[in-house]
Amino acid sequence: MAITRRIILHDGPGGPFESLAVVDDSMNRSRPGVLLFPNVLGTKDADFAYAEKVAALGYVVLVVDIYGQGKRTTRADANPALYMNALNADRALLRDRVNAAHAVIKGLPEVDARRTAAIGFCFGGKCVLDLARSGADMAGGVSFHGVYDPPPFPRAQITARLLICHGWDDPIAPPDAMTGLAQELTEAGCDWQVHAYGHTGHAFTDASVHMPEKGLAYSAAADRRSFRSMADFLGDLFA
Repeated sequence: MAITRRIILHDGPGGPFESLAVVDDSMNRSRPGVLLFPNVLGTKDADFAYAEKVAALGYVVLVVDIYGQGKRTTRADANPALYMNALNADRALLRDRVNAAHAVIKGLPEVDARRTAAIGFCFGGKCVLDLARSGADMAGGVSFHGVYDPPPFPRAQITARLLICHGWDDPIAPPDAMTGLAQELTEAGCDWQVHAYGHTGHAFTDASVHMPEKGLAYSAAADRRSFRSMADFLGDLFA
């Protein structure tokens, strides 16, 4: 196995963008492509490391720059949600950017463009959902501790299968938001499933987060279980 990283510079609405492809170069055949949408902070080392785990399963992963080249934040910044808030205020732009990223991964030489999927964390989970809501021709998507509010733009029938990995005690997506998403996906004709983890809040895959008083904390058990669920889900998609 020889997993490598390479920067992918690409255009898009409000670009340019700097994403990262993570590929096992020891494989000499085309394979499914998986978009990885990061959390509120944008692309970072933790995303690249997670992408390597997914690439090791036999996929080409594109860690998506959804904000634009050089636009990143940290939790120490005065406003770490600066770029996320701008896209939350313009969901049509967010829709266009996630679809532009989908076009990029379909064009990578190692990717079978007929077989794509997306995964995302927190705000990245919203990106996965909005890509599916737009009617994108991807096979499926996985949202980890995502954000579920529906967009104002007209939504298409959802052809992608969706797995929602959810912390039941998530203050950002409380139970009524979860059931609201389930109703929305049902009405859109989506093949969906929810894996809900008890005694688990938001950001359960992020080992750098420990704010239990705010309902944000890493959970080794939920991280492990959700990764296994994602691996099984992708395996079923592309069997």
